[in-house]
Amino acid sequence: MASLTEAPVATAREWGGQSMSAPLRRVMVRRPAAPATGAEYGDFGYPTPVDHDRAEREHEAFRALLTDAGVEVIDAGPDDAGLLDAIFAYDPSLMTDAGAVLLRPGKALRLPEVGLHEQAYEALGIPIAGRIEAPGTVEGGDTLWLDARTLAVGRGYRTNDEGIRALRAILEPHGVAVLTVDLPHWRGPGECLHLMSFISPVAERLAAVYLPLMSVPFVEELRRRGWSFIEVPDEEFDRHGCNVLALAPMRVLVCDGAPVTRGLLEAAGCDVVVYTGDEISHNRAGGPTCLTRPIHRE
Repeated sequence: MASLTEAPVATAREWGGQSMSAPLRRVMVRRPAAPATGAEYGDFGYPTPVDHDRAEREHEAFRALLTDAGVEVIDAGPDDAGLLDAIFAYDPSLMTDAGAVLLRPGKALRLPEVGLHEQAYEALGIPIAGRIEAPGTVEGGDTLWLDARTLAVGRGYRTNDEGIRALRAILEPHGVAVLTVDLPHWRGPGECLHLMSFISPVAERLAAVYLPLMSVPFVEELRRRGWSFIEVPDEEFDRHGCNVLALAPMRVLVCDGAPVTRGLLEAAGCDVVVYTGDEISHNRAGGPTCLTRPIHRE
């Protein structure tokens, strides 16, 4: 495990990988930022105040599990006090074979995080392939590689039409098609619902999904492409049952609290690694994919 300042400058072989399940070789995480006032948790939509000491312990154990799995962990942060969502490193940027794309969160409180990612990529020697500008918004949780040449992007309250158009203009010259997926209203704009809230690939054309929130056209498109589903039960959707980080094909990292889903993953042949995330995940509505920004997949 290396801090951002200690991490070696990346070569062309140490970044990229347009896949959700190819072996994960390098990942950036961001240590939890301390609360600034102790009261801002409500502004971020957390149900209870942040227990920062517990968050630090859980995040340290989370990083250790990634390292034990053979992943090089780029350890950034902790960030400025009050940037509570910065721990969710997946959202402010997207890694591609052409370099990083700096996104623009639809949640205004998260806009400062884009600059943190830009600084990280500069330190790592990773080129910037493009950026989303206002009025466009795109959050990483709404981006999902279906294959090396197709990126599905969820259109909802955090990612808008202007952002998707801008992302398509950045990626199409590099041979990547962008497939727009309409997201449901669910519980409204005050609660985060990303495309990856209800689908996580665990291998090529195999994903853990929560079908009740998936649009019919998206389900039909996935099935047309030969995808199969591991269906998360209703009672475990809010327990991050769908939020599964593939460390390699059929080897996954999940948050504790969804035992039925874990059994279904194991029954499908997955090797399942579990972390405790009472504070860093359950109190903040973000699982293992949210907590990581893959830098390099093989």
